[in-house]
Amino acid sequence: MRKRRLPYKWELIIMLWFAYFLNQGDRQIYNVVIPLIKEDLHLSDLQLGLVATIFTIVYGCLVPFGGYLGDFMKRKWIVFASILIFSAGTLCTGFSGGLLSLILLRGVTTGGGEAFYYPAATSLISQFHHKTRAMALSIHQTSLYVGIVASGFIAAYIGENWGWRASFYTFGIGGLLVCIYLFFRMQDTPQELKSEHRHPIGYVIKEIFKKKTVWMLCLAFGGMCFVNIGYVTWMSTYYHEAFHLSLSTAGFTSMFFHFASALIGVLAGGKLSDTYALKRKTVRMETEFLGLFLGAPFIFLMGYTTNLYVSYAMLALFGFFRGIYDSNLYAALFDVIAPNLRASSVGIMTAFAFIVGALAPLVLAYLKQVYGLAFGISFLSLFYLFGACMIFIAWKFFFLKEYYVEENKVVY
Repeated sequence: MRKRRLPYKWELIIMLWFAYFLNQGDRQIYNVVIPLIKEDLHLSDLQLGLVATIFTIVYGCLVPFGGYLGDFMKRKWIVFASILIFSAGTLCTGFSGGLLSLILLRGVTTGGGEAFYYPAATSLISQFHHKTRAMALSIHQTSLYVGIVASGFIAAYIGENWGWRASFYTFGIGGLLVCIYLFFRMQDTPQELKSEHRHPIGYVIKEIFKKKTVWMLCLAFGGMCFVNIGYVTWMSTYYHEAFHLSLSTAGFTSMFFHFASALIGVLAGGKLSDTYALKRKTVRMETEFLGLFLGAPFIFLMGYTTNLYVSYAMLALFGFFRGIYDSNLYAALFDVIAPNLRASSVGIMTAFAFIVGALAPLVLAYLKQVYGLAFGISFLSLFYLFGACMIFIAWKFFFLKEYYVEENKVVY
């Protein structure tokens, strides 16, 4: 039997990287072509914000079920089904003729399909990576950054030249092709928790939320998601309207400086925390705190300044510290959660955060009409400070008491 050149645990990261690239890329398509959809379908800012809000609510409500299923069903098939559904939803969004069809195809179908990917994927990565867990999750997280930046530019460019519908057609077809590849290359793997021994959902929720650290991490992630969803929904439009940039330029620059810096931050944070985690149990929580606390001033300044290049610089610094936070987003959670509940814990924490964050597009749409979008962007900084306070409380008062001691082994 020929020896595999690349260990499967790293081949898995490569495959899931491309899957998550599409997962995140499909989200950004809508955001960068908002002005084109608004003009073509004659929708208001609040109606456009409503579509983004419904997408996020659907995602948030369904992601806990994705996590629960990921603890006892074959994760390969959960990942495959997720990509199949959200890619089909993206493709069909291009046929939308008004607000209702956008809500059904973009908000419900695409949002619902995406909800089942992340809990299963992160739990699967955790199953294969122990000593390299934060780094593996950080590498996977970089596809979020690349996906949003690349899709923002590509979708805007396609939209400007061939119409906004062509953007959805392109990414939908691309997702279906990747889905076919994963069907043949991903392996079935055993679960840490056999289906016949799975716990009732009530027991799972009770076990997860008896940890006060989980409560604080959920609140912090909620604050972060409010900022992130508000930012990715409206920042491109802000640059397009405030600085008169073309859609493709606004779509690219509003995401590139942020996520390029976030990629550096997430890898640095992952490497740092993996290096010191065995010596210092609280290092993942400390990393999370610094990411939110130090990122807040730059969020405020990127909306406050009237200089485009200063805004770019603030956007990049906000991105770097966002990456620091992202590097241990779920690795910190897994420090207090047993392996057989991790997919469920990811689903529950993600659900809470996205339901909170779902309000951001509507809130910023309202602030845009009343105070201007620059005020709305700066307003987001308060939610980063709130999240930092929640992490600090968990780190100082609960984390060490609830730390889960895990055996140093990998389950295949």
